[in-house]
Formats: sequence, C-alpha cells, structure tokens
Amino acid sequence: MLNYPAAYQSTKGSALEVDKDFYRRIATEQADRELIESIVVPIRSGRAWTVPAGHVFRIVTIEGPQVADLNLWNQHNPRERMWASRTRQLQAAHVSTFDRLWSTLPFLRPMVTITGDSLANYGTDEHGGRVHDLLGTRCDPYVNRMLTGEDFHFHCHSNLTRAIAPYGLTEYDVHDVLNVFQCTGLNLDDKYFMKACPAKKGDFLEFFAEIDLLCALSTCPGGDLSLPMWGPDARDPLEVCRPLGVDVYRVAPQLLAGWSQPAVAAYKGQHGLTLQQPDWE
Repeated sequence: MLNYPAAYQSTKGSALEVDKDFYRRIATEQADRELIESIVVPIRSGRAWTVPAGHVFRIVTIEGPQVADLNLWNQHNPRERMWASRTRQLQAAHVSTFDRLWSTLPFLRPMVTITGDSLANYGTDEHGGRVHDLLGTRCDPYVNRMLTGEDFHFHCHSNLTRAIAPYGLTEYDVHDVLNVFQCTGLNLDDKYFMKACPAKKGDFLEFFAEIDLLCALSTCPGGDLSLPMWGPDARDPLEVCRPLGVDVYRVAPQLLAGWSQPAVAAYKGQHGLTLQQPDWE
C-alpha cells in the first residue's frame, strides 16, 4: 500500500513548523527545573490542576501500566479547550514528541507541545497498534448503561466531571480526550480497538504549556486494558487498575528566551455574514 500524503502539510514558516531545538532544550536541560506541584491520581478517579504558560507537566506511571484520559482548557477561558479531531488532522492520530495539542475555534492555537515520551520507540505493532491516541474518546456511564443495562459512576467522563467541579465547570465542559499510554488502532473492519497498555513503571509523557492551562486527568476504570470491559468475556478489571502521578515543573528562565505564547487564530472575518440595515420607513 502506498503511503498517501497527509492532507495538512507543514511548510517552512507555517504554524505547523516546530522549533525542535527549543523543545529539546526544555526536555534535556533539567538541572535547574523546580518541582512546584506533585499529584497522585488514585485508581478510578480524576484530578484537575493548573499549569502556568512556560512550565512543564509530566504524567508518570508510578506503579505500572495504566491508561488515562486527558482534558485541557485555557485556564482563563474554558470555552477554549483541546480539539482532538483537528489535532488528529494537524498532527497525527497518535501523538508523541514535538506534536502539539490544538485548541478549538475560534482560537485555534497550540495549547501544549509534547517534549518527552518514554514510549516513543513503541512505533507500530503487528496489529497496527500505537500509543497515545486521539482516535477514541472517554468511556462514559451513558454508553455503559446502553451496553450493559447497569450504572457505573467511575468512567472517565464521570471522573473528569468530578475533577473539574471545584473550578466551576460541569460535564458539559468535558470533551474528547488524549488517551495517554493507551495502545489503539483501527482493525481490518475499520473499527477501533484497544490493547493492553505497554507502559512500565516509570514511563512518562511530558508537555510544555504554551498558555495558562487547566488540566484534568482520569485514571481509566479499565486499568491497563488487559481485561475486556464489554462483550461476552467482560469482567471487572479492578485488579489491573493503578494510580498515576502528575508533576509540574518551573523551567529555568533562560530556557524561555525568545519564546512567547502563541496568538489566537488570525481570522477575524464574519463568515460571510453581513448586518442588513433595517428599513424604518
């Protein structure tokens, strides 16, 4: 099969071009990093935290394999939030180092840039599986009720809803996710599949905050996804659930020389709409 070219192409000087040298320095020059917050997200729960622009946060498998669902918002304006589908098009369906997570319209700017990925060498397995996907979305109690006839309150959608409640947000603000550490793909029937998480204790995914962020993470109730949650062989995967860690760092100020927060999208048109002068006669 030929490798057909991507629809969205990065050209020199375009918004899709990434200064890889800058992000390599952020990733590798860690001697003067300052840990400003460390969070443990227990199993089947969610936590939210803020990250100032120009800081780094890292999600870590502190005990072993565990998948997680990540949401991002502009800390000062939650209408600007991560746009999973456009990120799939601009970056990839599975993201890694130097990829960015983009925000929704009418803002359309990078919210974070990935600076470190200990699973970057996983590549593509024999089933077409890759890690850190934007293909699927969060598990939720509505689908669970539809498929099983039972209520379960600790799906990722519910975990994220509880996590952001102290920030004045609701389930209407929860959105499509980045599935961190999750191995997924499309099968020969063009259907979404999930495999057992390949992460080991100490694996991480690290992000540079391009703007001030509110972040929320759910430790999926499916744990490492080694046991089926739905279907004829479904069972409660509680035994393969593990907590995750989140660390937020202030980087050395000199590393930020020349960097500035990305501006929102330049388009300021009216989408072809015009105001018609009323006829007062």
